[in-house]
Amino acid sequence: MTAVDDQRMTEFFESLAAPEGVKVELLRGEIVMMAGPDVVHNLIVLFIARQIPPDRWYPLQTQDVAIPGESSEPQPDLVVVAPEALPEGSGRLLPVQAVSLLVEVVSKTSKVRDYVTKRSIYAAGGVPAYLIVDPFEAKCTLLTEPFGGGDQADYRTARTSKFAEPVPLDGLGVTLDTAEFGTLP
Repeated sequence: MTAVDDQRMTEFFESLAAPEGVKVELLRGEIVMMAGPDVVHNLIVLFIARQIPPDRWYPLQTQDVAIPGESSEPQPDLVVVAPEALPEGSGRLLPVQAVSLLVEVVSKTSKVRDYVTKRSIYAAGGVPAYLIVDPFEAKCTLLTEPFGGGDQADYRTARTSKFAEPVPLDGLGVTLDTAEFGTLP
């Protein structure tokens, strides 16, 4: 895509009126629509958000993230930011520079996007920590140390933990308890 095509796609995406209950994201120039999440998914997000100390961090849901150099406006399941990093008047799009951790909970239709596409997008944006929670595999994968750009961007470090094992989120000074995370067949 050219810069003009990227701009047109972004403008079209931002003017799109999605039906109620449908999540819409722009991922590398592709508009992706998904049905609302199931209860297991929502409870995992809730259990993670409750473990983030609100005096030091804001766990935000349904927050779109702006990633410069990418024709993407993802809406992670959970965005964690330090209160002092929130820019005034940022509106719908939170600048990726303010993000400390992004969380995605895998659904039946999002596996490739969460493990491949968003991994690359978030690494290209310099997101310091990306946590993938997979209720189908009953595991969490914490990715840190982003490097590279574009489609080739990735994370140098990947730490995988099974559900019920603690997940240290060193950048937040939190150890995540995953014992309550539900699984899906």
